[in-house]
Amino acid sequence: MSRSARTSAAVAGMGGLAALLWAARELPSQFGAAATGARRERVEKSPQYAAGQFHNRPHPPREATPMSATLRQLATNKEERVPRLPVPLVHDTAATFGAGSDAGSTDGLRVTWLGHATTLVELDDRRVLIDPVWSDRCSPSSLVGPKRLHEVPVALADLPPIDVVLVSHDHYDHLDMPTIKALAASTEAQFVVPLGIGAHLESWAVPVKRITELDWDESTSVAGIQLVCTPAQHFSGRSLRDRDRTLWASWVIASDTHRVFYSGDGGYFDGFAEIGSAHGPFDLALIQVGAYSEGWPEIHMTPEEGIATALDVGARVVIPVHWGTFRLAPHPWAEPVDRLWAEAKARDVRILVPRPGERVDPTSPADVDPWWQLIAPTPSAVPSTS
Repeated sequence: MSRSARTSAAVAGMGGLAALLWAARELPSQFGAAATGARRERVEKSPQYAAGQFHNRPHPPREATPMSATLRQLATNKEERVPRLPVPLVHDTAATFGAGSDAGSTDGLRVTWLGHATTLVELDDRRVLIDPVWSDRCSPSSLVGPKRLHEVPVALADLPPIDVVLVSHDHYDHLDMPTIKALAASTEAQFVVPLGIGAHLESWAVPVKRITELDWDESTSVAGIQLVCTPAQHFSGRSLRDRDRTLWASWVIASDTHRVFYSGDGGYFDGFAEIGSAHGPFDLALIQVGAYSEGWPEIHMTPEEGIATALDVGARVVIPVHWGTFRLAPHPWAEPVDRLWAEAKARDVRILVPRPGERVDPTSPADVDPWWQLIAPTPSAVPSTS
Protein backbone atom coordinates (compact mmCIF):
# COMPACT_ATOMS: atom_id res chain seq x y z
CA MET A 1 0.00 0.00 0.00
CA SER A 2 1.36 3.42 -0.93
CA ARG A 3 2.01 6.10 1.69
CA SER A 4 -0.93 8.18 0.44
CA ALA A 5 -3.22 5.16 0.58
CA ARG A 6 -2.09 4.39 4.13
CA THR A 7 -2.74 8.02 5.08
CA SER A 8 -6.24 7.93 3.52
CA ALA A 9 -7.02 4.71 5.35
CA ALA A 10 -5.84 6.20 8.64
CA VAL A 11 -7.99 9.30 8.12
CA ALA A 12 -10.98 7.14 7.22
CA GLY A 13 -10.38 5.08 10.36
CA MET A 14 -10.22 8.21 12.48
CA GLY A 15 -13.47 9.41 10.89
CA GLY A 16 -15.11 6.08 11.66
CA LEU A 17 -13.89 6.25 15.25
CA ALA A 18 -15.19 9.80 15.57
CA ALA A 19 -18.59 8.68 14.27
CA LEU A 20 -18.67 5.82 16.77
CA LEU A 21 -17.71 8.13 19.63
CA TRP A 22 -20.38 10.61 18.60
CA ALA A 23 -22.94 7.81 18.38
CA ALA A 24 -21.94 6.63 21.85
CA ARG A 25 -22.60 10.13 23.19
CA GLU A 26 -26.21 9.80 22.00
CA LEU A 27 -26.95 6.72 24.07
CA PRO A 28 -27.58 8.17 27.54
CA SER A 29 -30.07 10.69 26.13
CA GLN A 30 -31.72 8.07 23.94
CA PHE A 31 -32.37 5.85 26.94
CA GLY A 32 -34.56 8.58 28.42
CA ALA A 33 -35.07 8.96 32.16
CA ALA A 34 -36.63 7.09 35.05
CA ALA A 35 -39.72 8.41 36.81
CA THR A 36 -38.97 10.29 40.01
CA GLY A 37 -40.88 12.26 42.64
CA ALA A 38 -44.63 12.62 42.14
CA ARG A 39 -44.41 10.87 38.76
CA ARG A 40 -42.83 7.80 40.39
CA GLU A 41 -45.43 7.81 43.17
CA ARG A 42 -48.17 7.69 40.56
CA VAL A 43 -46.42 4.85 38.71
CA GLU A 44 -46.12 2.82 41.90
CA LYS A 45 -49.83 3.27 42.69
CA SER A 46 -50.91 1.80 39.35
CA PRO A 47 -52.82 -1.52 39.55
CA GLN A 48 -50.60 -2.64 36.65
CA TYR A 49 -47.38 -2.07 38.66
CA ALA A 50 -45.78 -4.49 41.11
CA ALA A 51 -42.26 -5.43 42.20
CA GLY A 52 -40.69 -2.60 40.25
CA GLN A 53 -42.33 -3.32 36.89
CA PHE A 54 -45.54 -2.96 34.93
CA HIS A 55 -47.34 -6.22 34.11
CA ASN A 56 -49.82 -7.48 31.56
CA ARG A 57 -53.17 -8.68 32.79
CA PRO A 58 -53.27 -12.43 33.48
CA HIS A 59 -53.99 -14.49 30.38
CA PRO A 60 -53.43 -18.05 29.16
CA PRO A 61 -49.81 -18.35 27.92
CA ARG A 62 -49.21 -19.07 24.24
CA GLU A 63 -46.72 -21.65 23.08
CA ALA A 64 -43.74 -20.14 21.28
CA THR A 65 -41.22 -21.78 18.99
CA PRO A 66 -37.59 -21.74 20.20
CA MET A 67 -35.89 -18.40 19.62
CA SER A 68 -33.07 -20.23 17.84
CA ALA A 69 -35.47 -21.09 15.02
CA THR A 70 -36.49 -17.44 14.66
CA LEU A 71 -32.85 -16.33 14.61
CA ARG A 72 -32.13 -18.85 11.83
CA GLN A 73 -35.03 -17.42 9.82
CA LEU A 74 -33.76 -13.89 10.32
CA ALA A 75 -30.35 -14.93 9.03
CA THR A 76 -31.51 -16.83 5.95
CA ASN A 77 -34.41 -15.04 4.23
CA LYS A 78 -33.13 -11.48 4.05
CA GLU A 79 -34.08 -11.04 0.37
CA GLU A 80 -37.73 -11.83 1.07
CA ARG A 81 -37.95 -9.15 3.75
CA VAL A 82 -37.38 -6.14 1.47
CA PRO A 83 -39.42 -4.94 -1.52
CA ARG A 84 -37.81 -5.52 -4.91
CA LEU A 85 -38.82 -2.04 -6.14
CA PRO A 86 -39.11 1.32 -4.36
CA VAL A 87 -42.16 1.72 -2.15
CA PRO A 88 -44.60 4.09 -3.94
CA LEU A 89 -44.90 7.16 -1.72
CA VAL A 90 -47.44 9.97 -1.94
CA HIS A 91 -45.49 13.21 -1.53
CA ASP A 92 -48.13 15.84 -2.29
CA THR A 93 -50.28 15.13 0.77
CA ALA A 94 -49.30 18.33 2.58
CA ALA A 95 -51.22 20.37 0.02
CA THR A 96 -54.46 18.63 1.02
CA PHE A 97 -54.21 18.90 4.82
CA GLY A 98 -57.16 20.79 6.22
CA ALA A 99 -59.33 20.13 3.18
CA GLY A 100 -62.30 17.81 3.52
CA SER A 101 -64.14 15.98 0.79
CA ASP A 102 -65.90 19.25 -0.08
CA ALA A 103 -63.93 22.39 -0.91
CA GLY A 104 -63.27 24.36 2.25
CA SER A 105 -64.73 21.68 4.56
CA THR A 106 -62.69 20.42 7.50
CA ASP A 107 -65.37 18.15 8.98
CA GLY A 108 -65.04 14.40 8.95
CA LEU A 109 -62.33 11.80 9.38
CA ARG A 110 -59.11 11.64 7.39
CA VAL A 111 -56.11 9.38 7.97
CA THR A 112 -52.58 9.52 6.58
CA TRP A 113 -50.34 6.50 7.20
CA LEU A 114 -46.74 7.74 7.13
CA GLY A 115 -45.01 4.38 7.53
CA HIS A 116 -44.70 1.74 10.25
CA ALA A 117 -46.98 2.87 13.09
CA THR A 118 -46.68 6.62 12.44
CA THR A 119 -50.13 7.88 11.47
CA LEU A 120 -51.86 11.26 11.32
CA VAL A 121 -55.53 11.13 12.27
CA GLU A 122 -57.70 14.17 11.50
CA LEU A 123 -61.04 14.33 13.29
CA ASP A 124 -63.23 17.36 12.62
CA ASP A 125 -60.33 19.78 12.13
CA ARG A 126 -58.34 18.36 15.07
CA ARG A 127 -55.17 16.37 14.48
CA VAL A 128 -53.62 13.50 16.39
CA LEU A 129 -50.14 12.29 15.42
CA ILE A 130 -49.56 8.71 16.54
CA ASP A 131 -46.16 7.20 17.42
CA PRO A 132 -44.14 9.67 15.34
CA VAL A 133 -40.81 8.35 14.03
CA TRP A 134 -38.91 10.39 11.43
CA SER A 135 -35.40 9.00 12.07
CA ASP A 136 -33.68 6.75 9.55
CA ARG A 137 -33.23 4.00 12.13
CA CYS A 138 -35.41 2.75 14.98
CA SER A 139 -32.48 2.39 17.32
CA PRO A 140 -30.62 4.26 20.07
CA SER A 141 -27.82 4.72 17.53
CA SER A 142 -27.88 6.57 14.21
CA LEU A 143 -25.26 4.12 12.89
CA VAL A 144 -26.72 0.69 13.61
CA GLY A 145 -30.16 -0.86 13.99
CA PRO A 146 -33.15 -1.42 11.68
CA LYS A 147 -33.04 1.10 8.83
CA ARG A 148 -35.94 2.48 6.84
CA LEU A 149 -37.00 0.75 3.65
CA HIS A 150 -38.54 4.02 2.45
CA GLU A 151 -38.29 7.66 3.45
CA VAL A 152 -41.02 9.43 5.39
CA PRO A 153 -43.36 10.78 2.69
CA VAL A 154 -44.15 14.05 4.49
CA ALA A 155 -41.47 16.21 6.13
CA LEU A 156 -42.05 17.22 9.74
CA ALA A 157 -42.06 20.86 8.63
CA ASP A 158 -44.90 20.14 6.21
CA LEU A 159 -47.28 18.71 8.80
CA PRO A 160 -50.37 20.76 9.62
CA PRO A 161 -50.77 22.10 13.18
CA ILE A 162 -50.82 19.12 15.56
CA ASP A 163 -53.13 19.09 18.59
CA VAL A 164 -51.99 15.79 20.16
CA VAL A 165 -48.90 13.62 19.93
CA LEU A 166 -50.06 10.18 21.07
CA VAL A 167 -47.58 7.45 22.09
CA SER A 168 -48.36 3.76 22.66
CA HIS A 169 -45.10 2.71 24.38
CA ASP A 170 -41.43 3.56 24.57
CA HIS A 171 -39.80 1.17 22.08
CA TYR A 172 -37.61 2.90 19.50
CA ASP A 173 -39.92 2.18 16.57
CA HIS A 174 -42.70 4.09 18.38
CA LEU A 175 -40.92 6.71 20.50
CA ASP A 176 -38.16 8.51 18.60
CA MET A 177 -36.12 11.05 20.56
CA PRO A 178 -35.09 13.34 17.65
CA THR A 179 -38.67 13.48 16.39
CA ILE A 180 -40.05 14.22 19.86
CA LYS A 181 -37.54 17.03 20.34
CA ALA A 182 -38.44 18.52 16.97
CA LEU A 183 -42.17 18.37 17.68
CA ALA A 184 -41.70 19.90 21.13
CA ALA A 185 -39.89 22.84 19.55
CA SER A 186 -42.06 23.32 16.46
CA THR A 187 -45.61 22.63 17.69
CA GLU A 188 -47.88 23.44 20.62
CA ALA A 189 -49.14 19.85 20.75
CA GLN A 190 -50.04 18.09 23.96
CA PHE A 191 -48.10 14.84 24.43
CA VAL A 192 -50.42 12.10 25.74
CA VAL A 193 -48.61 8.97 26.85
CA PRO A 194 -48.88 5.93 29.16
CA LEU A 195 -47.53 6.14 32.72
CA GLY A 196 -43.79 6.61 33.11
CA ILE A 197 -43.08 7.88 29.60
CA GLY A 198 -43.39 11.47 30.76
CA ALA A 199 -39.94 11.17 32.33
CA HIS A 200 -38.44 10.40 28.91
CA LEU A 201 -40.23 13.37 27.36
CA GLU A 202 -39.21 15.78 30.08
CA SER A 203 -35.58 14.74 29.69
CA TRP A 204 -35.93 15.58 25.98
CA ALA A 205 -37.11 19.15 26.66
CA VAL A 206 -40.86 18.64 26.36
CA PRO A 207 -42.43 21.15 28.80
CA VAL A 208 -44.06 19.46 31.79
CA LYS A 209 -47.33 21.31 31.20
CA ARG A 210 -47.55 19.69 27.74
CA ILE A 211 -47.25 16.12 29.06
CA THR A 212 -50.30 14.08 30.08
CA GLU A 213 -49.65 10.58 31.46
CA LEU A 214 -52.46 8.06 31.78
CA ASP A 215 -52.97 4.62 33.25
CA TRP A 216 -55.20 2.03 31.62
CA ASP A 217 -58.87 3.06 31.68
CA GLU A 218 -58.01 6.71 32.34
CA SER A 219 -58.92 9.44 29.87
CA THR A 220 -58.27 13.06 28.99
CA SER A 221 -59.67 15.61 26.58
CA VAL A 222 -57.51 17.82 24.34
CA ALA A 223 -58.99 20.34 21.92
CA GLY A 224 -62.31 18.53 22.01
CA ILE A 225 -60.78 15.12 21.33
CA GLN A 226 -61.27 12.44 23.98
CA LEU A 227 -58.34 10.07 24.47
CA VAL A 228 -58.79 6.89 26.49
CA CYS A 229 -55.78 4.82 27.52
CA THR A 230 -56.79 1.17 27.09
CA PRO A 231 -54.94 -2.10 27.79
CA ALA A 232 -52.52 -3.90 25.50
CA GLN A 233 -50.54 -7.12 25.82
CA HIS A 234 -46.92 -6.06 25.31
CA PHE A 235 -43.80 -4.83 27.16
CA SER A 236 -41.53 -1.78 27.29
CA GLY A 237 -37.96 -0.59 27.69
CA ARG A 238 -35.22 1.39 25.95
CA SER A 239 -32.16 -0.32 27.45
CA LEU A 240 -31.16 -3.60 29.06
CA ARG A 241 -31.84 -2.15 32.50
CA ASP A 242 -35.33 -0.63 32.23
CA ARG A 243 -37.55 -3.51 31.11
CA ASP A 244 -41.23 -2.75 31.83
CA ARG A 245 -40.56 0.41 33.84
CA THR A 246 -43.05 2.31 31.67
CA LEU A 247 -46.57 1.32 30.67
CA TRP A 248 -47.74 0.28 27.18
CA ALA A 249 -51.23 0.87 25.82
CA SER A 250 -53.78 0.86 23.06
CA TRP A 251 -55.87 4.01 22.55
CA VAL A 252 -59.39 5.22 21.89
CA ILE A 253 -59.50 8.51 19.95
CA ALA A 254 -62.95 10.10 19.75
CA SER A 255 -64.59 13.33 18.63
CA ASP A 256 -68.28 14.21 18.76
CA THR A 257 -68.79 12.49 15.42
CA HIS A 258 -66.07 9.85 14.93
CA ARG A 259 -64.30 7.14 16.89
CA VAL A 260 -60.92 5.56 16.13
CA PHE A 261 -59.15 2.67 17.87
CA TYR A 262 -55.38 2.20 17.75
CA SER A 263 -54.17 -1.21 18.89
CA GLY A 264 -50.61 -0.20 19.68
CA ASP A 265 -48.30 -3.21 19.75
CA GLY A 266 -49.36 -6.40 21.44
CA GLY A 267 -50.42 -9.99 21.36
CA TYR A 268 -54.06 -10.85 20.81
CA PHE A 269 -56.01 -11.06 24.09
CA ASP A 270 -59.53 -10.88 25.48
CA GLY A 271 -59.04 -7.24 26.47
CA PHE A 272 -59.95 -6.20 22.93
CA ALA A 273 -63.50 -7.51 23.35
CA GLU A 274 -63.75 -5.56 26.62
CA ILE A 275 -62.58 -2.40 24.83
CA GLY A 276 -65.17 -2.92 22.13
CA SER A 277 -67.92 -3.37 24.70
CA ALA A 278 -66.89 -0.26 26.65
CA HIS A 279 -65.92 2.11 23.84
CA GLY A 280 -67.03 0.75 20.47
CA PRO A 281 -68.10 0.59 17.80
CA PHE A 282 -65.41 2.43 15.85
CA ASP A 283 -65.37 4.07 12.43
CA LEU A 284 -61.79 2.88 12.08
CA ALA A 285 -59.24 0.63 13.73
CA LEU A 286 -55.51 1.11 13.16
CA ILE A 287 -54.19 -2.36 13.86
CA GLN A 288 -50.68 -3.74 14.18
CA VAL A 289 -50.27 -6.55 11.66
CA GLY A 290 -46.50 -6.83 11.09
CA ALA A 291 -43.37 -7.95 12.94
CA TYR A 292 -45.03 -11.14 14.18
CA SER A 293 -43.26 -14.45 14.68
CA GLU A 294 -43.98 -17.85 16.15
CA GLY A 295 -41.09 -17.02 18.46
CA TRP A 296 -42.97 -14.13 20.15
CA PRO A 297 -46.76 -14.72 19.94
CA GLU A 298 -47.30 -12.83 23.20
CA ILE A 299 -46.15 -9.43 21.94
CA HIS A 300 -47.23 -9.00 18.30
CA MET A 301 -50.42 -10.12 16.58
CA THR A 302 -50.62 -12.06 13.36
CA PRO A 303 -52.72 -10.57 10.54
CA GLU A 304 -55.49 -13.06 11.30
CA GLU A 305 -55.52 -11.95 14.92
CA GLY A 306 -55.65 -8.38 13.67
CA ILE A 307 -58.94 -9.12 11.92
CA ALA A 308 -60.21 -10.84 15.07
CA THR A 309 -59.31 -7.66 16.97
CA ALA A 310 -61.27 -5.54 14.50
CA LEU A 311 -64.33 -7.71 15.07
CA ASP A 312 -63.82 -7.61 18.83
CA VAL A 313 -63.74 -3.81 18.98
CA GLY A 314 -66.48 -3.33 16.42
CA ALA A 315 -64.43 -1.59 13.71
CA ARG A 316 -66.18 -0.74 10.45
CA VAL A 317 -62.87 -0.33 8.60
CA VAL A 318 -59.29 -1.47 9.30
CA ILE A 319 -56.05 0.19 8.24
CA PRO A 320 -53.01 -2.05 8.86
CA VAL A 321 -49.97 -0.46 10.51
CA HIS A 322 -46.60 -1.64 11.82
CA TRP A 323 -45.50 -3.18 8.54
CA GLY A 324 -43.55 -2.26 5.41
CA THR A 325 -41.04 0.27 6.81
CA PHE A 326 -38.57 -1.58 9.06
CA ARG A 327 -37.37 -5.18 9.00
CA LEU A 328 -38.19 -6.41 12.49
CA ALA A 329 -39.28 -10.03 11.99
CA PRO A 330 -38.59 -13.05 9.75
CA HIS A 331 -41.75 -12.91 7.65
CA PRO A 332 -41.62 -11.75 4.01
CA TRP A 333 -42.15 -8.03 3.41
CA ALA A 334 -45.60 -8.25 1.79
CA GLU A 335 -46.96 -11.14 3.82
CA PRO A 336 -48.74 -9.13 6.57
CA VAL A 337 -51.14 -7.34 4.23
CA ASP A 338 -51.64 -10.36 1.97
CA ARG A 339 -52.70 -12.44 4.95
CA LEU A 340 -54.77 -9.58 6.34
CA TRP A 341 -56.63 -9.14 3.05
CA ALA A 342 -57.34 -12.86 2.76
CA GLU A 343 -58.69 -13.03 6.31
CA ALA A 344 -60.69 -9.83 5.85
CA LYS A 345 -62.44 -11.28 2.82
CA ALA A 346 -63.12 -14.53 4.63
CA ARG A 347 -64.67 -12.72 7.62
CA ASP A 348 -66.34 -9.85 5.74
CA VAL A 349 -64.21 -7.05 7.22
CA ARG A 350 -63.53 -3.90 5.19
CA ILE A 351 -59.88 -2.84 4.94
CA LEU A 352 -57.95 0.07 3.49
CA VAL A 353 -54.26 -0.26 2.57
CA PRO A 354 -53.02 3.25 1.73
CA ARG A 355 -49.61 3.97 0.28
CA PRO A 356 -47.33 5.81 2.71
CA GLY A 357 -48.40 9.44 2.60
CA GLU A 358 -51.80 8.78 1.04
CA ARG A 359 -54.58 10.67 2.82
CA VAL A 360 -57.76 8.60 2.91
CA ASP A 361 -61.35 8.87 4.14
CA PRO A 362 -62.20 5.70 6.11
CA THR A 363 -65.89 6.61 6.20
CA SER A 364 -66.03 6.20 2.42
CA PRO A 365 -63.42 3.53 1.69
CA ALA A 366 -62.42 2.70 -1.86
CA ASP A 367 -61.83 -0.85 -3.04
CA VAL A 368 -58.49 -2.31 -2.02
CA ASP A 369 -55.67 -1.52 -4.45
CA PRO A 370 -53.01 -4.24 -3.97
CA TRP A 371 -50.14 -1.90 -4.79
CA TRP A 372 -47.76 -3.76 -2.47
CA GLN A 373 -47.98 -6.94 -4.57
CA LEU A 374 -46.41 -5.14 -7.52
CA ILE A 375 -43.21 -4.58 -5.55
CA ALA A 376 -43.20 -7.75 -3.43
CA PRO A 377 -39.79 -9.47 -3.26
CA THR A 378 -40.72 -12.53 -5.32
CA PRO A 379 -44.00 -14.09 -6.45
CA SER A 380 -43.24 -17.17 -4.32
CA ALA A 381 -43.05 -14.98 -1.21
CA VAL A 382 -46.61 -13.66 -1.70
CA PRO A 383 -49.40 -15.88 -0.35
CA SER A 384 -52.51 -16.19 -2.48
CA THR A 385 -55.36 -13.82 -1.62
CA SER A 386 -57.97 -15.56 -3.75
